[in-house]
Amino acid sequence: MSSKDDQTLGFYAEEAGAYAGRDRQAEHRRIDIFAAGLAPGARILELGCGGGQDSEEMLRRGFDVVPTDGSPELAQQAAQRLGREVRVLLFENLDEVAAYDGVWAHACLLHAPRPALPGIIDRIHAALRPCGAFYASFKAGEAEGRDSLGRYFNYLSSAELRDAFGAPSRWQSLQIEEEMGSGYDRMATRWLHALAIKAS
Repeated sequence: MSSKDDQTLGFYAEEAGAYAGRDRQAEHRRIDIFAAGLAPGARILELGCGGGQDSEEMLRRGFDVVPTDGSPELAQQAAQRLGREVRVLLFENLDEVAAYDGVWAHACLLHAPRPALPGIIDRIHAALRPCGAFYASFKAGEAEGRDSLGRYFNYLSSAELRDAFGAPSRWQSLQIEEEMGSGYDRMATRWLHALAIKAS
């Protein structure tokens, strides 16, 4: 199943400048936790980099970051911020094996259709090196749907998200934390933050 939703991608195409240019700070606290076990200069793939704020921060910390986004328009915006190429990549087209020490997926896999998500996580698992770190965040919920801006979200429960990660033996650890926050629509939102470490 494709992770491509034309209505969601259309939103980001039209709003790319405003979305990328808004006053959004990098996810410093989450990056701290994600990066704690990574070696200096570790190679990190960012999926759904949006405006590039998180890639910018991880580059500042000395990591070898590969920024990507599924929206060509957002990739262009991020490239302007970062001063480097940003690859256009849909989740299901990730096909690298043991290529990264970490995969960062802040607020992007939440757009993947529910049936497609386990397969996408399989691809991320394959792309990670042994003991690699994988961070992803999702808007919590009980049923898939669209927000007031027309974007598709999978709106998972914590249990559903844990199931999407597959067999526990594939991971050294998997932690899922819930907290309140907001997003581009400025609505109060329950967020799920997942951090997994691939088995050695």
